[in-house]
Amino acid sequence: MSKSTRRVTALLAGTALAACAVFAANAQQKEPERTGGPYVPTPQVVVDQMLRMAGVGASDFVIDLGSGDGVIVLTAATQFKARGFGVDIDPELVKLSNAEAKRRGIADRASFQVQDVFKADLSRATVLTLYLLPGMMTKLESKIFEELKPGTRVVSHDYHFGGDWQADDQITFDVPEKEKVNGVPSATIYLWRVPAKISGKWQVRIDGAGGGPFDLNVRQKFQKFEGTALVAGRTEKLALAELQGENIRFAFDTGPGRHVFRGRVTGNTMQGTVEQGSGKGAARWSAARVGAQTAAR
Repeated sequence: MSKSTRRVTALLAGTALAACAVFAANAQQKEPERTGGPYVPTPQVVVDQMLRMAGVGASDFVIDLGSGDGVIVLTAATQFKARGFGVDIDPELVKLSNAEAKRRGIADRASFQVQDVFKADLSRATVLTLYLLPGMMTKLESKIFEELKPGTRVVSHDYHFGGDWQADDQITFDVPEKEKVNGVPSATIYLWRVPAKISGKWQVRIDGAGGGPFDLNVRQKFQKFEGTALVAGRTEKLALAELQGENIRFAFDTGPGRHVFRGRVTGNTMQGTVEQGSGKGAARWSAARVGAQTAAR
């Protein structure tokens, strides 16, 4: 073999090795890694209960993280006339889900995409569904709380967030077919309603001769909150504190009696009705966040 032939052979061999290395690297990058857990189909009876528990209707946009075979979004679009999309890292499952949406004639309302759940845009959701392992649930907690609008319903199959964000409701029921999968013939569904963000300082005013204004200082952990009100120069602890989505209730003593406030939070404002102590009756009230800054949790 001549020197020139040896050089060409070596060059071709090097090119082939480089191509193999690139192919192997690409193949490795495309290999899906299910950090949220292995793909396990959700029984239809569980899907139906999840969607009923969330109160899904035609005006809803359902996002399913870790959508697998797409059954949740497909059912929401078919049975409840909702719209939505599913996110999964397995290209084959996404392909099959989109094909099924097309076959059912609902591809204009239900679609699926290959994407990391941490990069998914959740802002359109009015309902978010999950069937992910506890570790992934914990990692997604802050993303879900920050990105979803107040009042959005979050529904999870079997697993919860495990931290300070406790479920607003939950139900456990028999599902015999699950025993073959995890040895437990039942399912638990958890429901959360994303709360408004109310941490910070507020100034409350009552229409008419209701007294005030009153300064509130609020500390929040998801739907739980506590705080104080400044009333005639003294500090009163908030009582009856309750927050469900954008709906709020709290109370504080005013000396002669107790004011009980009920209302709705909209961004940096609140408004509603207050039952005034000492026989003053009901009145309208409103509040504005001091400095109009969006408070962090």
